[in-house]
Amino acid sequence: MKLKKTLLACALALATLQPTLAQDAKSPQGRPDWPGAGQLFAGVNYQPVDRTLAQVKYDVALMKQSGFKVVRMGDLAWDYFEPEDGRFDFKHFDAVMAEVHAAGIKVILDIPGAPAPMWLHHKYPGVDIVNQAGTRLAPAERYMDNTADPDYRRLATRMADTLVKRYAKHPAVLALGYDNEIGNGFMSYSEADRKRFVEWLKKRYGSIETLNKAWATQRWSRRIGRWDEVRLPLADGPGPAERYLDLRRFWSDMTLATLADREAVRRKHTPDKPVLSNYWDWSGRKGFDYLGSYRDHTTFGAMGYYAGDAVSGGWQAALIKGGMTVPTWFNEFTAGGPGSYGSKGWSRMWSHFVLLMGGQAALAWTFNSHLGGEEQALWGLIDHDDRPSWRLAEWARIAGDYAKLEKLGFPRKVEPKVAIAYSFDNVHATSPNGPSNTVRQYIKAPYINQAHGAFEPLLKDNIDVAVIKLTYEDLSRYRLIILPGMYLLDKAATEAVRKFVAEGGTVVMTAQSAKVDDNNQWHATPKPAGLTDVFGLRTNEFYDWIGTVKLGDEEIKSTVNHFEVLEPSTAQVLARFSNFDRQPPAITVNSFGKGRAIYVATTAQAPIMKPLLRQLYAELGIAPGPKTPDGVYARAVDGRVLYVNTNWTPVDVPISGAMQGVLGGQRWDKTLKLEALGVELLEPLN
Repeated sequence: MKLKKTLLACALALATLQPTLAQDAKSPQGRPDWPGAGQLFAGVNYQPVDRTLAQVKYDVALMKQSGFKVVRMGDLAWDYFEPEDGRFDFKHFDAVMAEVHAAGIKVILDIPGAPAPMWLHHKYPGVDIVNQAGTRLAPAERYMDNTADPDYRRLATRMADTLVKRYAKHPAVLALGYDNEIGNGFMSYSEADRKRFVEWLKKRYGSIETLNKAWATQRWSRRIGRWDEVRLPLADGPGPAERYLDLRRFWSDMTLATLADREAVRRKHTPDKPVLSNYWDWSGRKGFDYLGSYRDHTTFGAMGYYAGDAVSGGWQAALIKGGMTVPTWFNEFTAGGPGSYGSKGWSRMWSHFVLLMGGQAALAWTFNSHLGGEEQALWGLIDHDDRPSWRLAEWARIAGDYAKLEKLGFPRKVEPKVAIAYSFDNVHATSPNGPSNTVRQYIKAPYINQAHGAFEPLLKDNIDVAVIKLTYEDLSRYRLIILPGMYLLDKAATEAVRKFVAEGGTVVMTAQSAKVDDNNQWHATPKPAGLTDVFGLRTNEFYDWIGTVKLGDEEIKSTVNHFEVLEPSTAQVLARFSNFDRQPPAITVNSFGKGRAIYVATTAQAPIMKPLLRQLYAELGIAPGPKTPDGVYARAVDGRVLYVNTNWTPVDVPISGAMQGVLGGQRWDKTLKLEALGVELLEPLN
């Protein structure tokens, strides 16, 4: 193939990967009492706030009978522990902890920093959210708390300190969690918030002159003369891109400040316990820069997992893992659904899918179906009348599966050679506020769409992928880094890309990348900004047309009406558009230093990325996993292969020779027949 010959001609020796530090055999953190190798955890979330002690005994007995090893408690229950300002009551929870411990079940003690109690809102109105219109809102639903308010931070820290101190030495406590769904809060627009924002700007920019330049205030008569003229940008618009990004950064830092408060409490009382918080850093409401900060506030990547499809579910699992070498925890996990009694086999399928992604634990949400509140029609493992549902039996089966698998190489060690670049700033730069922001018209595929387009073919080839912030990780661990729609590639990340390629790495960049600077302003230099020599081209023109890419012997029609006109200097053309006059370049490759840089003139989309990436695997030493039909995913672990069928229909999977099913106990010869949503671990017959 012409493509392969060209790539071979451009290929240079890869830089030798630096050896990673050896990890403790018992635990990734060198702590034998922390979750480590050879341990999987099936468990459940439990809210005992409205359960009598008799009901608690009943619940815990069912948990033990089901084989659950861990329960997550404490979250969303601040006023359960502190019903009035300064008056704490742990009598009921003491009994719950004793019951759980007697059953041999470990506890993730989740500090309930959100939502704040009603008494706190009443006494300290600064904790109320103020919307863009300046209206103070009652805390009508959870997370309507201004977490930047100093009274909130002071009292949440007191709550955390009192709770953690009380249970610091309790033998049931496995780990701590900070709040719940961190990142899924609300931004606020009070005068106090504006003043905090101004102080944040002073620290970031130092002077009014620097701020004016960063915000391009010369446009449309918006120059700021004094700090007290600064107003909070509007998340829903209207407003310019520069200010909007700083608003997002400000609230990210406010979230990180509350996490620092929680971490200080842990270090004070339980430095011997790991952190297993339930993160939601990509929440559209607020979010925060998790991938640029996780070492400061967590031990394991952890999240609530409610996957709807394999691509988005796999992406989220990779995102929460980041560059960590430790396994991932899924602290909330789909059981029933909102307004749905659930689907048999759904939870079990996903509980094994996350094992493919390096998962260690799955905790059902939730044990009891709630009798009131917003989630009273979101079914747990136990029905509203306390009758165990089939969901409990399914989760007991998951616990049994995990008990078998933890002796057979799980949790699996994930060592990706491929990484996809991600940044909090870029996510928001490619999803701007509106309605008058012209970037909304320019961005044809927001970052997350492009990221999925790059991730999907790798997932389907059963290849491990890391999702990373370029400036937060050691890039020498990777052989290939993909930059899908990195519209905002800041100065530090630009230099990281340059260094990675110069030292022997391979990068793939797609359209709509490296257009704006750290301030979310278009570069006044050729694009891709700061990297034209690395990629051996420049690109200025673009047109919203559907292109057909001729890649080797394949003709691939783009699914997004956008392409860039590439002007190669030292780059070689790998593929061209076959349906445009003069057949302009669609994909180029350039040698730079010891490595190479590939540029794709379209947005990242699976049909185009798949053949391109497959041409790179062998040269980069990237080995695809087991071959599987569409919708079936697999990984080899210690000589065995775990298969997961995400389809709603049965699938026949070709296998090599005769194999024995570990979970199902059945022998298979040449073909594994997976039922709908079925899973199986196969091992060779002796």
